[in-house]
Amino acid sequence: MRILSTQPRLLALKSFTHLACLLTAVGAFYLGITDQLGGDPVKAIIHFYGKASLNLLILTLCVTPLSRWRREPLWLRLRRLLGLYAFFFASLHILSFLWFDLQLAFALFISEVIQRPYITLGMAAYLVLLALTITSTKSMQRRLGKRWQLLHNWVYLGLPAIVVHYYWSVKAYIGEPLIYFAIVFILLWLRRDKFKRMWRQRLSSSMK
Repeated sequence: MRILSTQPRLLALKSFTHLACLLTAVGAFYLGITDQLGGDPVKAIIHFYGKASLNLLILTLCVTPLSRWRREPLWLRLRRLLGLYAFFFASLHILSFLWFDLQLAFALFISEVIQRPYITLGMAAYLVLLALTITSTKSMQRRLGKRWQLLHNWVYLGLPAIVVHYYWSVKAYIGEPLIYFAIVFILLWLRRDKFKRMWRQRLSSSMK
């Protein structure tokens, strides 16, 4: 009975997430092409999609501590969807940079990735999100077994990398990046026991 009673709530949460994310993505694109994003709409839309991805990834990592605090396990079933939309907005972030800023000059894009450290770091974080997205299905989880959790622990490196990427990209204004650094620090600190277990397991496996 409890499972049945949670289904309408889960459906409502997922429907709201789909609606909010898709309307946000479409709305930002519309404002960009109609020149309603200020003096530099290209930069505005690129940063908007990037920050949307960062915010969703942070929200994904907030789900577990919040669900434990509120004793609401239903929220955990929303975590995968939030992660997928974090990847979705990260993809829009890169596509906007490639399309609007570089005019689909792929050779120039590769050159930018190689020559600019903050873009290199951002692409590395994007590849982490890509790997997590590809392996997010239950079938991949069964196929990878214990390696699945090891792979998905890379999010704890990907998230700080994204914040550093954001900090380097804005440069002049560091107030908001510092807030993100503080949030990420808290989220990682809340998982300190998990990191200790991971470290002990790594040490024990290396000694065998």
